[in-house]
Amino acid sequence: MKSVWIVDDDQSIRWVLEKSLTREMIPFKSFSNPNDMLDALEKEKPQVVISDIRMPKGNGINLLQQLKHDYPKLPVIIMTAFSDMDSAVASFHGGAFEYITKPFDLAAVMTIIQRAISESKSAEEVKTQFAPTGLQSKSIVPELIGQAPAMQEIFRAVGRLSTSNATILITGESGTGKELLARALHRHGSRANTPFMELNLASIPKDLIEGELFGFERGAVANASTMKRGQIELADGGTLFLDEVADMPLPIQSSLLQLLEDGKFYRIGGNVQLQANVRIIASSYQNLENLVANGLFREDLFHRLNVIRLRLPALRDRIEDLPVLTQHFLAMSARQLNVKPKILLPETIEALSKLPFPGNVRQLQSICHWLTVMISAPEIRAMDLPRDLTYPTPLSQPKSIAGGEVLPILSEGRESSASANYATVSGSVKWDQQLHRIAKKMLEDGHENVFQDLLQQFEKSVIEAALETTRGRKVEAAERLGIGRNTITRKLQELGIE
Repeated sequence: MKSVWIVDDDQSIRWVLEKSLTREMIPFKSFSNPNDMLDALEKEKPQVVISDIRMPKGNGINLLQQLKHDYPKLPVIIMTAFSDMDSAVASFHGGAFEYITKPFDLAAVMTIIQRAISESKSAEEVKTQFAPTGLQSKSIVPELIGQAPAMQEIFRAVGRLSTSNATILITGESGTGKELLARALHRHGSRANTPFMELNLASIPKDLIEGELFGFERGAVANASTMKRGQIELADGGTLFLDEVADMPLPIQSSLLQLLEDGKFYRIGGNVQLQANVRIIASSYQNLENLVANGLFREDLFHRLNVIRLRLPALRDRIEDLPVLTQHFLAMSARQLNVKPKILLPETIEALSKLPFPGNVRQLQSICHWLTVMISAPEIRAMDLPRDLTYPTPLSQPKSIAGGEVLPILSEGRESSASANYATVSGSVKWDQQLHRIAKKMLEDGHENVFQDLLQQFEKSVIEAALETTRGRKVEAAERLGIGRNTITRKLQELGIE
């Protein structure tokens, strides 16, 4: 009777798996390194192999490659306590049955083993001449790092999608790393050696988006003295990443829909239909379902983009990754400035872990760079953190602005809602009630474009206040407002803010 073979240098892991297999009456053999397992393979064959990655006398990825070369139908389960994206992708590229991280849920692992046994029984074992091969390690800095369960799901997804050309929608708050994930999907996919083009729709004036996307013929648009190829043509054969796709105007969405359906499109002013083989990856921090419900985004396009959705977690939802992220960003800033990396004391890590991080990982990266530049001591104490992080404004102390008005200040981590306790304007009237009166007066006077005019004034006032607070630093202002850095750049242009 064939058995499950365990390969792990950690005796406690082997013991736990052995006890569980014994309870399930499943035969097993255990090995402390891949070499011993390969020696035993000359005499008999297992039904399933479950192997660690990092071991003193061998590597689980290399073992996986050897086993899949010799026995393509043999299920191999890879487990590791040092998970990163490269390991996950290498495992699935190598044909791993499943990829699990330590510490693991024993019941879940036993379920995976049972599934592997069932697959092994139903598959005919293929025998070929043994020729050891290995997957050479690549010294590549991983695009996304983290050990949190939510990030492990992302790594697994990248591995599983490495052989797929499906359209992918990436969602998540601003600053979570959507662009990095898109690049990782391309680099680890079948189109890795083809063009990767990126178009951030939030940073482009809306009347220029169509030309940037589809290109235009000579004379088709103002100042078009020559023909221009759009991002779709430039990405032909590769990947086009549409960042902040929610900012795409409705008229252009129909053209993108046609491209997704049959790969065909027209340049602006062109009469010849063009063809492009492009994989689309889109991202949005906005809720596309809500936009669809409000008629601001095409439902058919949403379903075309939402073939596979990956959601990047906010930093507050993966706060256990904060130590490794800060270490990574501090080292990166140190390399850029040619100095020694700073060290965060435990008290500093604890202080950071209590913050809401509205700017997510991007905000943490900015903090680490600030600390590298501004703090001369080699060790960072909690008191060294920027004051706006360590001394947040409480709800009971609203900030004053010109004219005696005050804005609502919500406690950290709370979201604004209709039921929020707003500070008063001019001592008695709530600011939203004042806004209501202004809008009503404008409507009664027959003013046109009331909504757009008030919205622009609101956006301009809020952005100017943020820039005053940050002394003109746009990236920090965007983080404080909870919007993307490309969004604030576009708004500055649209609203004419210096």
